Amino acid sequence: MRDFVLQPRMTRRAALKMAGAVALPALIRPAIAAEPSTLRVAFAIQPATLDPQKMRVGGVDYNYVYNCFSRLTAQDAKLQVLPDLATSWDSSEDLKTWTFHLRPGVKFHNGKPLTSSDVAFTFKRILDKDVGSVLRVNFQIVDSIEAVDPLTVKFNLSIPYADFAPAVAAYQAAIVCESAADTLTTHPIGSGPFRFVEYRPGDQLVMERNPDYFKPGVPMLDRVVIRIIPEFTTAVAALESGAVDAVFDLPPEQVEKVQHSAIAHVEEVQTGRWQGIIWNCSMKPFDDIRVRQAFAKLVDKPAMVDIAMFGHGTPTLTPIPPFNPYFRKDLPIGGADIPGAKKLLAAAGIPDGYNLEMWVPGSNPPRERYATAFRDMAKQAGINVQLHMAPPDKFFAEMEGKVLFSADGFYGRATPDLMTYSWYDSKGSWNNTLWHYNNPEVDKVLDAARATTDKDKQAKLYGRFQELALDDPPGSVIFVQNLACAISNKVKNIMVSPLMLMDFSKAELVA
Repeated sequence: MRDFVLQPRMTRRAALKMAGAVALPALIRPAIAAEPSTLRVAFAIQPATLDPQKMRVGGVDYNYVYNCFSRLTAQDAKLQVLPDLATSWDSSEDLKTWTFHLRPGVKFHNGKPLTSSDVAFTFKRILDKDVGSVLRVNFQIVDSIEAVDPLTVKFNLSIPYADFAPAVAAYQAAIVCESAADTLTTHPIGSGPFRFVEYRPGDQLVMERNPDYFKPGVPMLDRVVIRIIPEFTTAVAALESGAVDAVFDLPPEQVEKVQHSAIAHVEEVQTGRWQGIIWNCSMKPFDDIRVRQAFAKLVDKPAMVDIAMFGHGTPTLTPIPPFNPYFRKDLPIGGADIPGAKKLLAAAGIPDGYNLEMWVPGSNPPRERYATAFRDMAKQAGINVQLHMAPPDKFFAEMEGKVLFSADGFYGRATPDLMTYSWYDSKGSWNNTLWHYNNPEVDKVLDAARATTDKDKQAKLYGRFQELALDDPPGSVIFVQNLACAISNKVKNIMVSPLMLMDFSKAELVA
C-alpha cells in the first residue's frame, strides 16, 4: 500500500473542473446552516475506488472504508488485536486452521443479516486474481474457507501462520455484502458505524450515522462529510474559517502554523509509514553487496529527518518502526560514514566521479528534500547523483521497480510479519516489485518468525532479521513519518491511529 497522502493527484485546476467550476475560495467561507452534528474533514486526494478489496492507495480510501465497513478483527492505537465482527477466534495447535465466531445480530446497511457466507465470499473475492486485491499475496496461504454455520467461519492454511488474526484486520479485508457486491464501486454496502450516502468526484464523500450499528452508543454524529481539498494551504484556511472541522495528514510545513492557531490544534502520532531509497539489486552496480553497503553508509538518517520532516519523524532501521517492541534499539542509527563508503566503493571498482540517475515521484516535498540531501551526501564520496522528478502517476505506472535507483515511501503495516515478509523474503510481492533482493538466511528467519506464537522466539528472530538487513541491505529505510491531523477545538474524541486512520465513531461537536 503505497504512501500517496502527501502526493495530491489532482491539480487545483482539475479540482475546479471536477467540482463544477466552484471557486476554491468558497471552501474557506463558513457554512451558514451546517448541521451541528455534521463533521467535515478535508483530505488532499479523492478516493481511487469505493471498492474495499480493490484499494491500493492510502489516505481517504482507508479512512472511508474504516468508518463504513467492519472487519473480522480490529486493532487499537497500540496495535493490539480486538474483536470486531468476530467476538472470538481460535487456532489449531499447528496454526494451520483458524476459526472465527461471529457476532450475532449484525446487519449490513441494507438490512441484510451478516453471516459467515459473506465472510467467505469476501475472502474468496480477495483471492480472485481478476479482482486484483493487493491482499491476495498475503492470503495465498489460505487453502480453503468454510462457512461452518451462519456464525462460524473456518480458514484452512497451507502453512503455520501465527499472525492470521491481525492479518484479517487489514483495510482491504473489510467484509462486504455478497448480495450487494455488484454496486461496491457506486453504492457500497458495509456494516460499520457510518453508511455511505453519496460521492461526488473532486468534491465530497458523504456518510451518515448507522442506527443499527452493533456497538452501543456510537456513532455520536449524524453525518461525516469528507471534503476533497487538494491544497493544504486552502484546507488550513478552511479550518480557520470554520468551513471544515479537521484536516487529515498535515505536511510538516503546515504543522507549526496550526499549532499556533486559536481555534484548532494538532494531534500527532508516530506511525509505521516509512520513506526510503530503493536500489534495484538485480542491476549493476547494486548487484554487488559492497556497493549496497557503501550507499547505506552515505545516508545520514537523523539529518534527513530534520531536513525532510522538520523533525516530525523518527530514524529507523527497517520497516519495523522504533515504537514496536521488536525494534532493535541497540543497533546504531548514526550519521553518514563517508570514509567507510569510499573504501567499499573502491573495493567494488566504483571510480571517483561515478554517475547515477535517481528517480523521485514528485508532488511530495519531504521526499524531494531527502532525495536532494542524499545527492549532496553522495557527492562527498565521489558519487554524482542526477535527480529526475517524475509525475507520480507516470512513476508508479512505468518506473517503479524498473529503474536502477529511486526514492519512495509506503504505509506501515500492523505486525512485524506484514512489515517485513513482503519486502525482504525472496517470494515477497513488494520485494519482487521493487528491489529484487535474495538472501536465503533472511528467508529462513522470516519463515520461522511467522510460524511461532512464542513472543520471545519472535523477538530473537526479528532481531536477527534487522541485523541481516543492515549487513546486506536491499535499500535504505530512512525514517518513519508522524501522522499529524489538524482538528478544530469544537471537536472531541476523534481517534488518530498509528495505522493512518481517523476514527469518527466516538467523535462529537461541542459549542
